[in-house]
Amino acid sequence: MIVDPYLASYGAENPIFAVIQLAQTTMRSELGKMTLDKTFEERDALNENIVRAINEAATDWGLKWDISPPHGVKVAMEMQVEAERKKRAQILEAEGKKRAQILESEGEAGAVLALSEASARGIRMVSEAMTTKGSTKAANLRVAEQYVRAFSQVAKKGTTILLPSDGGNPSAFVAQAVKIFQQLQANSPQIEELEESAETDHAETSEMPPLIPDTDHGTNFSLQRRKDNI
Repeated sequence: MIVDPYLASYGAENPIFAVIQLAQTTMRSELGKMTLDKTFEERDALNENIVRAINEAATDWGLKWDISPPHGVKVAMEMQVEAERKKRAQILEAEGKKRAQILESEGEAGAVLALSEASARGIRMVSEAMTTKGSTKAANLRVAEQYVRAFSQVAKKGTTILLPSDGGNPSAFVAQAVKIFQQLQANSPQIEELEESAETDHAETSEMPPLIPDTDHGTNFSLQRRKDNI
């Protein structure tokens, strides 16, 4: 806009061309001071700096300038700014999810490692305890207790239970648990020196009179009586 015709006529040979060159130079200078994202976020500040620089120089040319882009340009610029914002938001969200998955995986790995180390320490402690005197009898009692407790827990949770044929005989129940432990003990090379004492304990247990009568003996007695009657 011309505010002084005299200066516009004699201040410069071609004032419009001079203003265009000044605007381009000022814009390059201002854009070099900020990042690409900032050019969209601080568009108004950029326009003000350019207009101020042009008006300061164009005063001697009798001109005054203002930057007012057309409506279509404004809409396009606003759409571009919104797209850039959504893009940055999606990038930040993706990076956050990635970081969360990494932390979760590291946490699960640490829990598995800690559980494995705890199990290894427990196994070493049991192995060391089994080398002491009298440990076999204590282990037999412990295994029998856990065997009976396991069946009691199963009975509470299920409606159909498969029990051994002599499930009503407590002594046979305990003897079966001890036998399982002794079979595992026989396969372990670290406690071979305790096998003899374990077999002795098992022999003493097997000498106890059974609590359930011998069904086979009763059947043989019935067959013999039938032959006598004939």
